Amino acid sequence: MRAEIVRINCENPETSLVKYAADQIRSGEVLGMPTDTFYGLAADPFNLRAVEKVYEIKTRSRHKPLSLLIASVEQAEELAKDLQDEFYALARKFWPGPLTIIVKAGSKLPLKVTANTGNVAIRVPNARIPLAVVTAAAIPVTATSANLSGAAECTSAEQVRDQLHGRINIIVDGGTSPRDVASTIVDLTDDGARWKVIREGAIPADQISTFFAQG
Repeated sequence: MRAEIVRINCENPETSLVKYAADQIRSGEVLGMPTDTFYGLAADPFNLRAVEKVYEIKTRSRHKPLSLLIASVEQAEELAKDLQDEFYALARKFWPGPLTIIVKAGSKLPLKVTANTGNVAIRVPNARIPLAVVTAAAIPVTATSANLSGAAECTSAEQVRDQLHGRINIIVDGGTSPRDVASTIVDLTDDGARWKVIREGAIPADQISTFFAQG
């Protein structure tokens, strides 16, 4: 199976192509798609068959939840519950951008997406293609990296095609990723700690610490 490559301008995404990508996601396809970090696997998180496909494509453990790309804080409010002041402060400061925030999942989200953790990891990407696609689809999309579990993350459509050959039908080509470092992940679900950096990535951990210290 040869993947269809859809080339979209990363600076000025073509509306018709964005709509095509969004429609494919809404119809249950899993797309390889650029984000503001690595290429990701974009699927409809409310479609359980599509979610299962993401796990199959990556050979990912079902015990690992899937992170989501969203377009706005308002969308976060629809997916999460008990959002606290720390969430809004981080979102104001670092979104759109490479900061993934783990919050308590609302009842709307399928348990399969959260891997039964009751939590969901979300971010608003600072890149035009994924933002345009998420907006056009009018749903969040999965954001887990477009690679086999344990293999190197992909920074181009060609790398996605080569690594996931035969596993994926459509890849959005938005050029080379603007950075080759994953997003930083902050967990806000630990009742004992207000916040915790569980993965340092594009935003240094000490920048998060300084931000909260000043707050």
